[in-house]
Amino acid sequence: MTDQATTLERPATPLTPEAFGDRARTIEREVQRVIVGQDALVRQTLICLIANGHALLEGVPGLGKTMLVRTFAEVLDCAFNRIQFTPDLMPADITGTNVLIEEGGARHFRFQPGPVFANLLLADEINRATPKTQSALLEAMQEQQVSVARERHKLDAPFFVLATQNPLEMEGTYPLPEAQLDRFLFKLWVPFPSEEDLITIMDRTTGAEAARPANVATAAQIVEMQKLARSVPIAPHVTAYAVSLLAATHPDQPRAPELVREYVRYGGSPRGAQALVLTGKIHALLEGRFNVATDDIKAVALPALRHRVIRNFEGEAEGISSDAIVRAVIDAVPTPSVD
Repeated sequence: MTDQATTLERPATPLTPEAFGDRARTIEREVQRVIVGQDALVRQTLICLIANGHALLEGVPGLGKTMLVRTFAEVLDCAFNRIQFTPDLMPADITGTNVLIEEGGARHFRFQPGPVFANLLLADEINRATPKTQSALLEAMQEQQVSVARERHKLDAPFFVLATQNPLEMEGTYPLPEAQLDRFLFKLWVPFPSEEDLITIMDRTTGAEAARPANVATAAQIVEMQKLARSVPIAPHVTAYAVSLLAATHPDQPRAPELVREYVRYGGSPRGAQALVLTGKIHALLEGRFNVATDDIKAVALPALRHRVIRNFEGEAEGISSDAIVRAVIDAVPTPSVD
């Protein structure tokens, strides 16, 4: 057997937690070469990507939401597509459709893939499309496949949807229903940068050359990180703590704080607890640990639960934010003493 054959047959080295952390930090560092002053946003987006979930970004125009996704695609060497959602957008414009092809004197239908067939998909201003078009993403987000003319077409892994919505100019929009909001693992706020960060942004974007990130990981390596993240052990009391946080978002539960009882109509679904546990595992790895602590659950509680807490009329009228409710839940649920 030749040395080349021996090399080809040698099994790949398993990804270690240390290598996971090094790779994740390298990805963050390259993204931050382009995205200035949004370190927490970059970290949370990376967590969501490694968790094989989807993220909903909300922020005013011009804060770099599109640039964030495009930069991740360049850093990860992944296929990237963008869909600008408008009221006249049709489901077939997203998923693709069968087109009539004539070859060799015969006609047959061939599937023409839509822009959803990418590793990273930016659904820009998703709340401007009609509910029928919004729902075209549901199967792709949940099952990582699309069905056209009774045929199923699998999407390549990793598949990450990052949808944006503008909190301004809400006229003519179609708010996402609760069932679709629940499909997003995280809801992320995009804060306005500080004056110091704005100066750095001006220097990087108004010069002769724009900052370009290096390609430091592949789609296959992200899938490898996703598999390792799910293998992180979690103690029963930490899982119970995540479940207690979720239960406390329901106004009819004994753990619910006063703010929840007064201003919440519906609490989070079981997907919320799944999001807490899975992203808590990834947060632990990024902190250099191969076990999950309650602090990891607390660190991901806001992006994992803020869109799953549905306020009642009084909560909206009083201007009680979902973040304030989730923080009240974190304060109300005691941390297990065994942690």
